[in-house]
Amino acid sequence: MVRLSREIAAHIVEEYGSDEMLRRLSDPYWFQAFGCVLGFDWHSSGVTTTVCGALKEGLRGTERDLGIYVGGGKGATSRKTPGEILSYCDRLSIDPRPLVYASRMSAKVDSAAVQDGYQLYHHSFFFVPAGGWCVVQQGMNDDNGMARRYHWLAASVRSFVNEPHAAVCGLEPPAPSGRSSVEGTLNLVAAESDATRTHSAELAREKPGLVVSALKDLPLLAMPRRHSVLIADVNPQYLDKILLKTYERAPENFETLLGMEGVGAKTLRALALASEVIYGTPASTRDPARFSFAVGGKDGFPYPVDLETYDKTIEVLRAAVNKANIDRSERVKALKRLVEYGKAKIRKRRETGTD
Repeated sequence: MVRLSREIAAHIVEEYGSDEMLRRLSDPYWFQAFGCVLGFDWHSSGVTTTVCGALKEGLRGTERDLGIYVGGGKGATSRKTPGEILSYCDRLSIDPRPLVYASRMSAKVDSAAVQDGYQLYHHSFFFVPAGGWCVVQQGMNDDNGMARRYHWLAASVRSFVNEPHAAVCGLEPPAPSGRSSVEGTLNLVAAESDATRTHSAELAREKPGLVVSALKDLPLLAMPRRHSVLIADVNPQYLDKILLKTYERAPENFETLLGMEGVGAKTLRALALASEVIYGTPASTRDPARFSFAVGGKDGFPYPVDLETYDKTIEVLRAAVNKANIDRSERVKALKRLVEYGKAKIRKRRETGTD
């Protein structure tokens, strides 16, 4: 997997440039197919962590030639990402601060501002010296045993706190109503949460007593059902310390608030709920997941997929494998895996009536 991932990446960089490799890693369809070529079944668990790990190892030592640098990984390794970025940037004599900020904020958005029940345990950060970057990170839901993957691409990020994702991939089927199928999702980076973000930052600049008083009697109110989730584990008496910190810092906007040390999911949940009580602006409960893992998964149901993208993905990877500098036996095995992936896609087409 290490050798094959390196050669495919080298081919793509040679043909299309290093920025194109970042774009493809941020594409959930391409990423899934890439994992299949490297040896995974299309519905295997562990694709995200293993593919990122193999690519990080495969690109080690080629950074100067290919212009792609990789930090992070699974578990404790993910916490080393800022240090790895600093080390690379020191060698390149470039400012690491925008890259470290992008790594930190993307992780904080998906762990605190998007509260969908999936706890991050994997964070991989890819960047090029010109400043482009992408993030592939994953969270796990302990209740259902499922994973969710979050893709970010610098070129498509207009704001870290307003619809910033290139894609969010999960296996949860959509609810019939079209609303979130993950009960209790709090999506503070949804476009429709704009007013909540503004008011949360306003409340963070106020003395703690205003928020605490708004929350104290909340369980006695007849509120929408979602509040039974939003106020879980939020005890107003423990908010004073962090709210005093935000009051003293007076964050000018939600992004600054989110970036503050100590401001996590519970604080944001409390501020969002208090802003609804005080200002009447509910936060979005729209689940951010917009794609399933490629053609679905062994434990769930697929979303409708973009078959044109699949066809292009397969052809690009087929060309990359054919030109890769690996021995014939490995090339043949990779092509066989790609053929099996294509067959699985065709079967899904027929099963869903889209053939």
